[in-house]
Amino acid sequence: MSAAVETREIVLDGQRVPYLLRRSARKTLGLRIDHRGLIVGVPLRVGLGDAESFIRSHGAWIVEKLAARGEATAAAPAFIAQDGAELPVCGDVWRLRLGRGNNRVVWHESGAQPILELALRAGGDARQVLLRGLQQRALDLFSNRVEEFCLRLGQPVPVVGLSNARTRWGSCSSRSGIRLHWRLVHLPLALIDYVVAHEVAHLVEMNHSPRFWSVVTSLYPDHAAARRTLRQAAAGLPSL
Repeated sequence: MSAAVETREIVLDGQRVPYLLRRSARKTLGLRIDHRGLIVGVPLRVGLGDAESFIRSHGAWIVEKLAARGEATAAAPAFIAQDGAELPVCGDVWRLRLGRGNNRVVWHESGAQPILELALRAGGDARQVLLRGLQQRALDLFSNRVEEFCLRLGQPVPVVGLSNARTRWGSCSSRSGIRLHWRLVHLPLALIDYVVAHEVAHLVEMNHSPRFWSVVTSLYPDHAAARRTLRQAAAGLPSL
């Protein structure tokens, strides 16, 4: 039987806490907190009442961890698009250079350190120009990687788009195709490929069954390690 995921909400210590309830062929109840928030895993036949009793039994820990995560996120300073600032793109460190132009990004990849030039009009918004440039870079790269993995599976290449979802790195739909979070562009290609492989595998299996994970393994054998690394890397991404 395939896993099922629901978005639900529970009150803990007077606070409304959203969570993902994931039912699968596991034997025990478990919970974790990551960039998506609270995720609760339960066996397929466990009722909602038992699941929520389990959550409440760990309520103090959950509230404390969510608060700590929120404080860490709030404490992370917003990235300022100024001359000389550095930010990661595809795992490399790029240095920003502000210049004059028609509000576009110029990628200078040669030299000791790659340069990301923001060619700005007078009064141009450096942050918005940078954001557009990063998102276009992301779309071009993601489209290329989706095509590569689709060719490996012999699947038609779907429409590829960007997302800014709060809880997902990617999604796959028979109607809208594959959407990938644009902030993945900051990460090394190996981690981007893991997310792409995961979503392309959904073109074959629209679930998280053993057959789905078999497809993922055929595309990206070390997906378990990549998933762990992705969780750690997510906390260090620049805030734009």
